[in-house]
Amino acid sequence: MTIRTQAPAGTSTPPRAALPLLAVAVTLVLWASAFVAIRYLVEDFSPGALSLGRLLVGSAVLTLLALRPGAPRMVRPTRVEWVRLVAIGLLWFAFYNIALNAGERLVDAGTAAMLIQVSPIVVAVLAAMFLGERFTVWLGVGLAVAFSGVSLIASAAGQQTHADPIGVGLVLAAAVAYGVAAIVQKPLMSRLSSLQVVLTACTVGAVACLPWAGELVRQTLASQPSDVAWVVYLGVFPTAIAFTTYGFALRHMRASSLAVTTFLVPPITIVLGWLLLDEVPPALAFVGGALCIVGVLIARRRPRRPSSAPPGQRAT
Repeated sequence: MTIRTQAPAGTSTPPRAALPLLAVAVTLVLWASAFVAIRYLVEDFSPGALSLGRLLVGSAVLTLLALRPGAPRMVRPTRVEWVRLVAIGLLWFAFYNIALNAGERLVDAGTAAMLIQVSPIVVAVLAAMFLGERFTVWLGVGLAVAFSGVSLIASAAGQQTHADPIGVGLVLAAAVAYGVAAIVQKPLMSRLSSLQVVLTACTVGAVACLPWAGELVRQTLASQPSDVAWVVYLGVFPTAIAFTTYGFALRHMRASSLAVTTFLVPPITIVLGWLLLDEVPPALAFVGGALCIVGVLIARRRPRRPSSAPPGQRAT
C-alpha cells in the first residue's frame, strides 16, 4: 500500500522544492558532527548516561519549540499512531543512542559513521516491501556505488585503526534500529508534524533511559564544563534540530531516496574530524567520499517517464 503525504497541518501551500534539500543538508552535517562529539565524550559518560543527557536536553528544546507562537498544531494521535511513536522512541532514540555510544567505546567515530550506512539499504528494502516505493535500477546502482565508497573509506581507516567485533556489532544493531524506525515514522508524517513526532519519540526515549539517571548526575558533576557543553550540543543540534529537519524532509521525499543521502555522513564526519580533532584522513578516504557523493546522485536520479505520444508516432 502506498502512503500518500499531505501538506503539514496549518499550511495551505507546499514548501518550495529547495526546502527539503536544505533540511537534508542540515540533518547530514549535524548527524555527522554527533559521531565526533560522542567520541569526545566516550571516556567521561557511560552509554546510558550520555543517551539520557542528550535526550533530556533534546526534549526540553523541542518542548520550547512546540510552545512558541506559530508552532505547528499538535494533533491527538490515534492508537496506531501512539504505537508507532513509542516504537520510534524506543528504537531510534533509546536503543540506537545506547548501542551507538557503546559501540564508539570500541571503534573510532569514522568507522562507526561508515557502519551506520547499512541503514539506507535496510530502509530501501523495507520501503519497497511496506510503503509501496519502487526499488528502481537507479536506486540499486546508487546504493551499490555509495556503499562501495563507504567500504573504501573503511578499508583506508582499517589500515590505521582496529575495529573491535563487539563494537562493530553494536553499531550495526544501531543501524538496523534506525532503518526500521525510519519506515515506522514515514506514515506518521501524513498527519502529524515532524516537530510533534520528534518531540514525542524523544520524550519516550528519555523515559526509557531513566535507569541511568544516577550515573548521569554523578558523571556530570565529575565532568569539565566543556564536556557538559558537548552533551548539551548533542541534545540541541544532532537531536532536536536534526531529527526535526529529517522529519520535514521525510514528509516531502521518498523514504528510500532520503535514506540514501546519509551515505554522505562518513565523508562529512571525516572532514569534521580533520577540522575539529586534527585527524588527517588517508588519501583513499577522499576517493571513497567522492564515490559516496556519486552514488547519492545516481540513486536520486528519477526513471524516465514513458512517452505519451500517440501510437505510431515516436517522441522526439
